[in-house]
Amino acid sequence: MQTDDLAFVARSLVAKGKGLLAADESLPTIEKRFAALGIPSNEETRRAYRDMLLSTPGIEEFISGVILFDETLHQKAGNGISFVQTLVKKGIIPGIKVDMGTVPLPGFPGEKITTGLDGLEKRLNEYRTLGARFTKWRAVLTIGPDIPTYAAMTANATLLAIYAAHAQEAGLVPIVEPEVLMDGDHGIERCEQVTREMLDILFGALGTYRIFLEGMLLKPNMVLAGKQSTQKAEVKEAAEATIRTLRRTVPSAVPGIVFLSGGQSPESATEHLNAMNKMGPHPWEISFSFARALQDYAMKEWAGSASNRAAAQRAFYIRARYTSEARNGFYGGEAMPR
Repeated sequence: MQTDDLAFVARSLVAKGKGLLAADESLPTIEKRFAALGIPSNEETRRAYRDMLLSTPGIEEFISGVILFDETLHQKAGNGISFVQTLVKKGIIPGIKVDMGTVPLPGFPGEKITTGLDGLEKRLNEYRTLGARFTKWRAVLTIGPDIPTYAAMTANATLLAIYAAHAQEAGLVPIVEPEVLMDGDHGIERCEQVTREMLDILFGALGTYRIFLEGMLLKPNMVLAGKQSTQKAEVKEAAEATIRTLRRTVPSAVPGIVFLSGGQSPESATEHLNAMNKMGPHPWEISFSFARALQDYAMKEWAGSASNRAAAQRAFYIRARYTSEARNGFYGGEAMPR
């Protein structure tokens, strides 16, 4: 394991003003999003959509890395150049999602664990050969009556740690994603409690499995009230709760926190990111690893038609610029027209 290389890539992914595009939607997920817009989901439409995003001129100003899906990692842009090389030429670091999705946790109704350890070592070595330099593994926790349980949190933390160990052994920076879902009617206090407990357990597991903290990134949820909660928190309150939770749980050796947007609107996710960065300096870089919050407007503009490519790329560029501004703590709102 080359620790210097891992630390360099990890720091590069959270360079000032930059963050990650998560373009690693599974086939069922992107099919669902396409269906809502009347776009057929097949290998070519998915390739064309990712081509539109990744070929957008100028996104390297704001995007440091892109998390790809296995299918996308093997595909090429319209000019015949692989997506990996398309990114590398822009100075953007290619990454890859390596988990295989979630399954029910036996004996624990309503809770899940993530699969993907079988064959992981082989896949990591292949991805490294194909040009990936970092990886991602997602665990999900649901807040509800009597859940998440300690058993579910411990199981997911252990899997995240084992994945991270395999990734670093293969020379790839692991992004560790313990997502506490927004689903539910819980208040922000309950989300803060669960997020803090999960992060405490997670970093205990990462220590047990000897993870090189300087060569990894954390991708957590923001601390927010549930979607169905009647007590919504103000942006400042959510930002303070999130930073307070991180300061209590995340070692300063970790180079950066790359937040998921977690079902928030693009505007809401950007406002929360901005508020947290305005509270700095922090022990780690506060950045982003957004999927829908970066892609939604662009996908709607594109709508499956090549004739909409330029408009969709403009929408993506603008959203990336806004998010970069929030990354620096000087996002001023939706002033620039889409």
